[in-house]
Formats: sequence, C-alpha cells, structure tokens
Amino acid sequence: MSALLYGLDYLIAALRGGFLAFVLAAAIYALLDWMVRTRRINPFGAFAGFLRTNIRPFLTPIERKVVRSGGNPASAPWWTLVVLVVLGIVVLEVLGFVRTQLALAAGELAAGPRGAVRLAIAWTFEVLRFALIARVIVSWVRPSPFAWYVRWSYALTEWMLHPLRGFIPLVFMVDVTPIVAYILLGLAEGFLVRLV
Repeated sequence: MSALLYGLDYLIAALRGGFLAFVLAAAIYALLDWMVRTRRINPFGAFAGFLRTNIRPFLTPIERKVVRSGGNPASAPWWTLVVLVVLGIVVLEVLGFVRTQLALAAGELAAGPRGAVRLAIAWTFEVLRFALIARVIVSWVRPSPFAWYVRWSYALTEWMLHPLRGFIPLVFMVDVTPIVAYILLGLAEGFLVRLV
C-alpha cells in the first residue's frame, strides 16, 4: 500500500508541475493573441501568422462555443485559460482525495474489525457531505430536481434537509439548512466513531 501511496504522491507532484507549465503557456498565448487581436502586435506580421496557423486551431472548439453563447471570439483564449485552471484544480483535488482515502483505508484496516467499521462510517459520512455540497452548488443554477445529474444528491440529502427546514428559518432569504446539516453530519460522525 505504501508503494501505491508513494506512486500517487509522485503522480500528483508531476501533474501539478505539468498543469502549472501548461497554464503558464496558455496564459502567455492568451496575452499574445489578445495583443494581436487588439492590434498592439501587427496582425499581418509573421508572428501573428504563426499564431493563427499553429496555435489558434486548437482553440477553435472553444471559440465556437463562445460565439454560440453570444460572446466575443477574441475571448476564447481567456476562456481556454479558465477551463485549464479549473480542470487542473479538479484533477489534482480528486487525486488528492483518492490518496487521502487510500491512506485512511490502509490505517483503519490495519486496526482490524473496529477499524473497518470506522472506515465504513467515515466513507458513509464523506459521501453524504459530498452529496450535500453538490446539491448546494447545483442549486445555484436551479436545474430541475428530477434531472439525472441532480437526482442522486436529492436522494441522499433530502431526508436530513426536509425536517431541518421545518424549524430553521431563512436567514436574509438564504436557506442555511445545508450548513446546519453539514455541521450535524460532522457531530454524528464523531459520536459514532467514539462509540466503536
């Protein structure tokens, strides 16, 4: 197990450096493309031609999406930069989470049956917290609660949020029951782990 954890640590470090280099290159390209499009660099020169023929074709899908949504095609490099940063953060966080859970599993399973029960409790509450956070984030865009990408979080969290809404009022027109539920989940997990 330690070899797997070491390999994950190495992979995370390598990806962090690779994403950083890639994002820096994308930022430099976004700046240069903006300078060409705003005529701070001659748009008919050899350098601008190099950018148009060698690099801009990679941005064509993002540029099409920006234009379809009513945006300026000149902002496509900046949107590419945003997508790369978000993608890098998500990939690194997921790998870090997997590494943490593997380390937790190794430690708890080494403790025998009580450790296995503590691990099951920890993972159950982790899934519930993740569903709660996903539900809050998804609620910002107000999709249908019956959409396939929302249904699972409602199924995992409505049983605890519905009773809380009965006695916790809105605070400045904001539903704070997910925050209360998150705190209560932490307290319940701590209580159950102490019982084992």
